[in-house]
Amino acid sequence: MAKIQQDRIVDLFMDLVKIDSETRKERQMADRLKVELEKLGLQVHEDNAGEKIGGSAGNVIGVLPGKGDGLTLLLCAHMDRVTPGEGIEPIIDNGIIKSKGETILASDDIAGVAAILEAIQVIKENNLNHGELKILFTIAEEGGLHGAKNVNPEEIRADYGICYDSGGPVGEIIVQGPAQYRFEATIKGKAAHAGVNPSAGINAIKVASLAINEMKLGQIDEETTANIGVIRGGQATNIVPDKVELLGEARSRTQNKLEAQVAHMKDITERAAEKYGAQAEVNTKLMYPAFSFKAEDSVIQLAQRAADSMGIPTKLVPSGGGSDANIINGYGIPTINLGIGMEKVHSVEEYIRIDDLVKAADYTVALIQTAVK
Repeated sequence: MAKIQQDRIVDLFMDLVKIDSETRKERQMADRLKVELEKLGLQVHEDNAGEKIGGSAGNVIGVLPGKGDGLTLLLCAHMDRVTPGEGIEPIIDNGIIKSKGETILASDDIAGVAAILEAIQVIKENNLNHGELKILFTIAEEGGLHGAKNVNPEEIRADYGICYDSGGPVGEIIVQGPAQYRFEATIKGKAAHAGVNPSAGINAIKVASLAINEMKLGQIDEETTANIGVIRGGQATNIVPDKVELLGEARSRTQNKLEAQVAHMKDITERAAEKYGAQAEVNTKLMYPAFSFKAEDSVIQLAQRAADSMGIPTKLVPSGGGSDANIINGYGIPTINLGIGMEKVHSVEEYIRIDDLVKAADYTVALIQTAVK
């Protein structure tokens, strides 16, 4: 197999993480990645997803026509990162890349971006046969998968999709991802003076507290979770609060369990409001669908054959988190998410081993070669 150039991919990774690219601020990253893809001979354009969500850039889409007869693969990674993700200074310490300062590293998901770019470079410079390759670098994944939600599915149509956005080791294949509902509740009580006449009021915070106390939250079962993450309300200590907003979510890999959990959260909130004479307005919205594959499914077989060709073990695992793979599967493109070795993501302790970065790119070359008929 053609080999990855370690120094080249490390240099690329170190360079890219220095480019500020927090969610909805991906302009510089999009411009750089368009140049990188064009240098590799891809047909490249940027879509209008950014305009739809109020971002500075759109998704970057590249197409490399096939050389020989092979399956069309979609390779996907996201351009944005969580905070604190500006002014990143990456350093190498004993074969590990980490951040020097009080920032994340942004291996989530620059490791995926770098693996894809290096793999295409290797394919091109070794004149290897390959099917058509479609590259999707998305915006605003961390903000709610908004880039993937606003891409034109016909522009990324492929036989199989591969997302690079999981923290497990290379060889780990995410075969199940949960659906997620957003939960929003507004509880309306009645304001009153807290010292002069508190009994004339209806304390919305008290109602919200009762609702949260009665809700099943946290780990509901092995594939279902729920959380209330934001509470907003109150004006002053001498005013009985008349309005509270609750923001939360529920996730499950089984749709009927998810529907039951959301219905439970809504029912508890409405019952708490009724008990104290308040009103509750509850809104729920499906944020992304679930996906599920079995070991015998063809996209899984492809990924396992590619791993076998490298001599690396594979492990099929479910995930409790959402990714662009959820959205792309919803477009009818069988898409898996891969472990690429990043560790402690979304924290200032984030790091990735150089060996894993190289292995992720090697695996990408293997996937592309395995897809050749």
